[in-house]
Amino acid sequence: MSAADVPVRQTDVLILGSGGAGLFAALHAHDTAPGLDITVAVKGLLGKCGCTRMVQGGYNVALAEGDSPERHFMDTIEGGKWLPDQELAWTLVNKAVERIHELENELGCFFDRNADGTLHQKAFAGQTFDRTVHKGDLTGIEIINRLAEQVWARRIHRMEEHRAVELVPSRDGRRIAGVLMIDIRTGEFVLVRAKAVLLATGGGPTMYRFHTPSGDKSCDGLSMALRAGLGLRDMEMVQFHPTGLLAGTDTRMTGTVLEEGLRGSGGYLLNGAGQRFMQAVDARAERATRDIVSRGIYAEMRAGRTSPNGGVYIEMAHLGPEQVRRQFKGMVERCADCGFDLAGGRVEVVPTAHYMMGGVLFQPDCRTALTGLYAAGEDTGGVHGANRLGGNGVANSTVFGGIAGDAMAQWVPAQDWAEPDAAVVQAALVRVQAPLGRRGGDLHALREQLSTLMWDDAGIVRDAAGLNRALAALAVLRGELDRTGVAQAARPYNMTWHDWLNLESLVHVSEAIVRAALAREDSRGAHFRADFPDVRDLEHSWFSVVAQHDGAMQVSRQPVQFTRVQPGQTLLEQAAA
Repeated sequence: MSAADVPVRQTDVLILGSGGAGLFAALHAHDTAPGLDITVAVKGLLGKCGCTRMVQGGYNVALAEGDSPERHFMDTIEGGKWLPDQELAWTLVNKAVERIHELENELGCFFDRNADGTLHQKAFAGQTFDRTVHKGDLTGIEIINRLAEQVWARRIHRMEEHRAVELVPSRDGRRIAGVLMIDIRTGEFVLVRAKAVLLATGGGPTMYRFHTPSGDKSCDGLSMALRAGLGLRDMEMVQFHPTGLLAGTDTRMTGTVLEEGLRGSGGYLLNGAGQRFMQAVDARAERATRDIVSRGIYAEMRAGRTSPNGGVYIEMAHLGPEQVRRQFKGMVERCADCGFDLAGGRVEVVPTAHYMMGGVLFQPDCRTALTGLYAAGEDTGGVHGANRLGGNGVANSTVFGGIAGDAMAQWVPAQDWAEPDAAVVQAALVRVQAPLGRRGGDLHALREQLSTLMWDDAGIVRDAAGLNRALAALAVLRGELDRTGVAQAARPYNMTWHDWLNLESLVHVSEAIVRAALAREDSRGAHFRADFPDVRDLEHSWFSVVAQHDGAMQVSRQPVQFTRVQPGQTLLEQAAA
C-alpha cells in the first residue's frame, strides 16, 4: 500500500487518548470554540480505557484551612527532588483548585464529604497536609464516568478502536499535519488531517515484570514523539508504586495497585518474618515517598526476607476490620476476588511500575516544539521531576488537559491546512506492515525477555554494569523483533499484529529510559544508582533530554530553572507573611 492509497479524514482538532487529559481537552476545546470539528481517537472504547479510570487514591488540591497552593507547590518540588519545571508545578497546584470545582459543579462528580459538608481530604505519602480529594478508593471511575457522559452529550466525534502509529508533519517539517492511524476493527489505515493534535495517549511502563497499567498501554505516544524528533525529558524517572498486589504468576491481578491511602491511614508493611522494616529506612516509615518505600521493600526482597511469592505483606487489621472495609471498600473487594483478606489478615505486595515522570518537553500552555502539536498528561515531562506525589497524577491530567483544549481552540481558527509529508506516511506504512510479511514467532517470549531485563537491570536499583547489560540486551531484542512476524495475515482485529506494535513501542521507549539512566550518575527520587547513591549538587540541578536523530538516540543535559524558589529556600514563609 502506498501513501496515495490511504483514505483521508479531516478534523480541526484531533485528540489522541481518552483519559483525563484527552477528555478534558475535548470538553474545553468544544466550550471555547463550539464551531470547531473535534475528534477523540482512542485505542479502545471511550470511557472504558486509559489510566485515569484506574485511579484509586484521589486528587491533590489545596482547599482546607491551613493548606495553600504554596504548600502544595513546595511538597511537589521537594518530592520531585528539585527537578520539576517550577512554572509547570505552579500551574498544577493553582489550577487544581479551579479544576476540582469544575469537576464537582459543572461535571457532576460526587466526592466524599465531611459531616460539615466540606470535601473530605485524606492523607497521602510524601505530603505535609492531608489534601487528597477522593470518591472512596474508586476516584478515577467517578471522574472518567462524568467526563465521558459530557463528551457523549456534545458534538464531539469519536474514533474508537483506532491506533495512532505516526505523527505526520507538514511537507516543510515546520508543523503537524495529521496522524496515521489503523482502524483495529478492519485493519485498514486512515490518515487523519488536523490543524492541531493533542498527544494524550498516557505513558504506561508495562515493559517491567510487575506493572499497574493494562497491557495495551505501551508508550505509543512517546515512541511516536521520538520518531518525530521531539525531546523527552526525565526519562530515567520511572515510578514504582510500593504496593502492587502479588497474587501469583497465573493472574493478571498481580501488579495492580493497592492504593497509597492504605499506608497513609496507618497500614503496616511487614517482611516475610512478620516484622515492620520501614522505620529503619525513613523517619516517616510507611508514609515516606513512593521511591523510598519501594527501595525499602526491594531491599527486603534482595535480602531474602520475603513472603511466599517473593514480596512483603501489607497489614491493616490493627486499624479495625470494619473501618478498613468501610474506608477501602474497593481495595477489600479487589483482594477478596483473589482470595485475600485485606481487612483482617495480610496481603502480599511487591513494588510495581506505575507512572513515568518523563515525557515530551512542553510549555505551560501545552505547546511542544512541533507547531500545532500539544501534549498533556503522562505523555509529558517536567511537572513531577524525579518523583510524583500520589494524587498529583490525575490533577496533572485534568489541569493540563483543560489548558490544552483552551489553547488549541484559540489557536486553530486562524490556521490553514498543512499538506502532510507523504514520505513520512510511506515510511510508516512500510514499518507497520513489515511483520505481516514475515514468519510468525513467539512474541510472548520476547515480551517476557523485555520485562525481565528491565526489572533486573533498569528497575528500582541500578548501576552502570546493569544498565549497559540492558542496553546490549535491548539491541538484541530489537533485532529479534525485526525478524519476528505475525502468522495470520488477515488484518481485522489481528491482535497479534497489535501485540507486535505494542512491543515495538515498548522496546523503543525502554532504550530511552536506559540511556537517560546511564547519563544520570547520581541518585534522585525514583532513579537510584547503587554506584552513585548520593544526591549531588541540588543548586546546579539538570534534567536529561533524550532525542532521536537519524534513528540514533542521544542524551543531553539542560539546567533546571529555579524560577520561583531555590534549593534550601521555601515559599511558605512568604505565604505566611
